[in-house]
Amino acid sequence: MRILLVEDNLQLAEWLGRTLRQRRYTVDCVYDGEGADALLMTQPYDAVILDLSLPRLGGRDVLHRLRERHNGVPVLILTATATLESRVGALNSGADDYLIKPFEIDELEARVRAMLRRVSQHKDPVLHCGDLSYDSNSRAFSVRGWPLSLTPREHAVLEVLMTRCGKTVGKQALADSISSVNNDIAPQAIEVYIHRLRKKLDPSDAAIINLRGLGYLLKRRDEG
Repeated sequence: MRILLVEDNLQLAEWLGRTLRQRRYTVDCVYDGEGADALLMTQPYDAVILDLSLPRLGGRDVLHRLRERHNGVPVLILTATATLESRVGALNSGADDYLIKPFEIDELEARVRAMLRRVSQHKDPVLHCGDLSYDSNSRAFSVRGWPLSLTPREHAVLEVLMTRCGKTVGKQALADSISSVNNDIAPQAIEVYIHRLRKKLDPSDAAIINLRGLGYLLKRRDEG
């Protein structure tokens, strides 16, 4: 899952970005509103964590421009302002959730996961594809209850396929989901991760199907 973190407090941004990466998110950090607006016009993200008090362009203006472009990426607002007026204003501007500083990282991550579930319309935090399971709270995969060992990039690719189980995902979309501004993943590299994942999924009844020219599809092996 790829997240854009927009926070002008460098110490907080570095800590939060590092912590989220340790929890297997792909994170781009930007420290002002204009930089955030530029990235949101050119890069795909699964979620945005947005501070309101930003230099060069305020967070609310970033959010307003984002929604004017009909970009529905979920946005979690971070702010030190705890007034009701500020909370209501942010939500009415198109934010999906609101968290007041200081905050606990576990609560922030839980709110991000909840936003992502709402967008994907998966109310149950545990997803299934045959005997392959994915717990979106722990972000762990298992086959018949046994943990599935994956590298970070294998995990990222399978996570995208699992959250869109039964739907075709293009190679470029998979590459975008695990790329960052400073670490671009070529679409051709996805073939390597898919090959490794297929081997690891052999004991399960979940399979990754290649639809030539379209992308990849995760489904049960016994489905037509």
